[in-house]
Amino acid sequence: MKPLYIVNPRSGGGRTGQVFEGMRRTIERIAGPFEVAFTERPRHAVDLARDAAADGRDTVIAVGGDGSIHEVTCGLMAAREANGGELPTKLGILGQGTGGDFRRTLGIDHRLDRYLQVIAAGKTREVDVGRFTYQAHDGTDKSAYFINILSVGMGGLVDQYVADIGRTVGGTAAYLVASLRGIAGSVEGHLKVTARHAGKETVEHFSARILGVCNGRFFGSGMEVAPMADPSDGQFEVITMGGAKVSFILTLPRVYSGKHLTNPDVRHFPCDRITVELENESVADRFLLDVDGEPLGKLPLTIELVPRALSVLAP
Repeated sequence: MKPLYIVNPRSGGGRTGQVFEGMRRTIERIAGPFEVAFTERPRHAVDLARDAAADGRDTVIAVGGDGSIHEVTCGLMAAREANGGELPTKLGILGQGTGGDFRRTLGIDHRLDRYLQVIAAGKTREVDVGRFTYQAHDGTDKSAYFINILSVGMGGLVDQYVADIGRTVGGTAAYLVASLRGIAGSVEGHLKVTARHAGKETVEHFSARILGVCNGRFFGSGMEVAPMADPSDGQFEVITMGGAKVSFILTLPRVYSGKHLTNPDVRHFPCDRITVELENESVADRFLLDVDGEPLGKLPLTIELVPRALSVLAP
């Protein structure tokens, strides 16, 4: 079966839908014949990817931003679970969206020819995936997967603000505008965190404005929040940032260079399983989830690492 390109026409402020037709010849010339499916609603890519894998499709390409990669990952992982933990389908990336953070961790340059060369080469990297349960905004318990970074706190606010402005600003500028609004509205969550690493479990209580569970290195359109993260090493890197708002604001620009880790209000520890509970419920509506750049819900949250769960086309 030909590779299936799952296209989110609304990614990149709607630009992906406008330019994809003009990309068809280039895609076929460099990466070979393919088939395409356009998403028609939120979470549609989950269904398309799951069905493609269930049908025995060898390769599925996510065309869009980090949110599109997230949805395709969820679909592939659902197919993997239904198949007893086996998944022959490979994940490919053709970045066209707002953030582009997971492709940075994979080392793929943001150029059409480079994405297609990686797809054509067929080389894969086995990557870990996070399986998590959370509370949706309507109060129901749900579960999903993430491949890059799941954070709670200010990141969830930023996601909502990016959605509010319709992603029309694009790229780093969109996240900059949304981040400024997020900083103004950020609050400290008083957290109970239960983490497991190498078979040892610890329980801690602390406050933070952001807690990030990192499989990849980047979020927020280029912030290198976890420079040590490796999506193939069997562990997450947890980064927390807290402190007074002035200190927090001064620390944020250092995240782009990865130098924030020297700040005493920044903590880091590894884990392969983590539960996060919010002890000051009064801030629950502003201490939200950011899942691969998408706003999905709120605490409480439990995450477990699924090692080497997906084969991803990468350099």
